[in-house]
Amino acid sequence: MTVSVVICAYTEDRWGDVLAAVASVRAQRLPAAETLLVVDHNPALLSRLTAHYASDAHVTVLANAGVRGLSAGRNTGIAASRGELVAFLDDDAVAEPDWLERFADAYRDPRVMAVGGRTLPRWDCGRRPAWFPREFDWVVGCAYLGLPEGRAEVRNVLGGNASFRRAAFDAVGGFATGIGRDGDRRPLGCEETELCIRLRHALPDAVLLLENRAVIHHRVPAARQRFGYFRTRCYAEGLSKALVTASVGARDGLASERRYTTRVLPAGALRGVRDALLGRRGGAGRAAAIVAGLATTAAGYAVGRLRSRGTATPFTIAATVASGSVPEPVPVPEAVPVPVGEAVPVPESLPAPGEVVA
Repeated sequence: MTVSVVICAYTEDRWGDVLAAVASVRAQRLPAAETLLVVDHNPALLSRLTAHYASDAHVTVLANAGVRGLSAGRNTGIAASRGELVAFLDDDAVAEPDWLERFADAYRDPRVMAVGGRTLPRWDCGRRPAWFPREFDWVVGCAYLGLPEGRAEVRNVLGGNASFRRAAFDAVGGFATGIGRDGDRRPLGCEETELCIRLRHALPDAVLLLENRAVIHHRVPAARQRFGYFRTRCYAEGLSKALVTASVGARDGLASERRYTTRVLPAGALRGVRDALLGRRGGAGRAAAIVAGLATTAAGYAVGRLRSRGTATPFTIAATVASGSVPEPVPVPEAVPVPVGEAVPVPESLPAPGEVVA
């Protein structure tokens, strides 16, 4: 089974990270058929990377052929790829040597259309901030407390450490643009959630898995270890979740959050309070961060629902066709209407990116 790896880059500030990410792909026990390095509207970085990998036949550097942003960059990589599987790796992460091997093994069942892995944080400061709750590691793009162990079926995979069969993109097109990250703008997300929900709608028998043994290590810079970023990312997640539910409906868009918000987060807050009472470092801070993170995410969701009421969903889906073709944008259907006079709901399963199937 051949695997193409797509890495999207956008800034020269991550030069060393990008080189390390590519090197980790080259060190895989199951060799990648190719590594596609997609540069997001940065001519200087594109030129520098093209020169650096000019003599490497296994690495192809190309420019994002769509609008600025991570989703269009991924779609560009998909269109240029040749593998039976397409895997995605963040540009500031390194994969363990058996990463692709673990992914490929999970596709022995032909029903499996997507497999995600486990992303572990690599804190620039050397260790996790005492106040930072493991339940919110998704804030820094990592696996969080509450995900299933081992190999388990999930609603959606996390895009920075994920793989898909090519048939999945043939069935539903590419990632939605206008919903995920766009360079240094507000850290939105959920583009992989929206794609996976569309995939399950198009192929009801499709299986999406989390394979905890497919591990990558994700760098967390000092700027993302601060409470200000934590709060901003939570708010952006709420906004993103509102965009997703406007497209696919709250039932699907929030189907995996119930256990996370009613069990995982309360348990985490209670552990923090217990640790504080026992005089353990960071307990009070973790409890407070859980409460603040949940409230901020819910606020972002409510604001996002207000903005989307009665309007078309502000993103498009790339219909990725044959390899080598440029993805064409396809408008997303209008948002699910909210009856006049109905209050904007803040559901009992408040939005947070829980991936566990309810």
